Amino acid sequence: MRRVIFAIASFFVASLIPSNVMAKEDVARESLFEGTDINISADTAVYSKYMWRGFKLDNDPVIQPGVYVDAYGFNASIWGSFDIGNNDTLDSDELDYSAGYTLDLKEYTELPVSVCGGYTYYDFIGAKLRSQEFYIGASVDALLSPSITWYHDFENEEKGGGHGDYIIAELSHSVLIPNIPASLDLGGHVGYNDKLFIRGQGGDVEFNAGLTINLSKNCTLVPRVGYVIPFGDLKKSDDGNQDNEFYGGGALGFTF
Repeated sequence: MRRVIFAIASFFVASLIPSNVMAKEDVARESLFEGTDINISADTAVYSKYMWRGFKLDNDPVIQPGVYVDAYGFNASIWGSFDIGNNDTLDSDELDYSAGYTLDLKEYTELPVSVCGGYTYYDFIGAKLRSQEFYIGASVDALLSPSITWYHDFENEEKGGGHGDYIIAELSHSVLIPNIPASLDLGGHVGYNDKLFIRGQGGDVEFNAGLTINLSKNCTLVPRVGYVIPFGDLKKSDDGNQDNEFYGGGALGFTF
């Protein structure tokens, strides 16, 4: 019951913030930090299940609030996922703390490329375990916004770590919808898993689609659906034991 109360409270606290939009949505709008390179945003999402890198971490509905800060290339965030159903025995409650830096190479070269690196601490509060990873990646400011990121989990498995690697290649594209303040957002990825919470190698493919609906200058609603297909050892019954999964939900996002 306390998890449900906390999740609902997080939703309404985020809803009262007079802020801007989801951190990953590229929509211009007014800000308290207009004229600076500082952006603060918050969002609260509700999904039918918790999917992560091809794993189904919870088959119950989850609420996932987050707060994000970006300033002069540096970024930090606190993000959580909380079970709001009672249909299974999985306890996926977690809090993630991330920090990183993104360098836009266009400022120094003619290449439309950005590179990034950072660190994430995973606090699996439901299971009283933890994990840690660092990541490096690159993206191209071009058609389909291609990007690739390598994550390395270095926490001991006894403490909850995956102690493995995950590489993800992503594509996405948004199309403005005429006559209404919204866009159609399409995306997908292929991820390769090398012993990250599994013994062998495998991965996942995901296709997703959504809408970004501008409710105001500082607020967006983003309904979204996705379909995940695991492969390799991630799918094997004696290792990852994951199935194809469809999920859906939406997020309410704000920026300051």
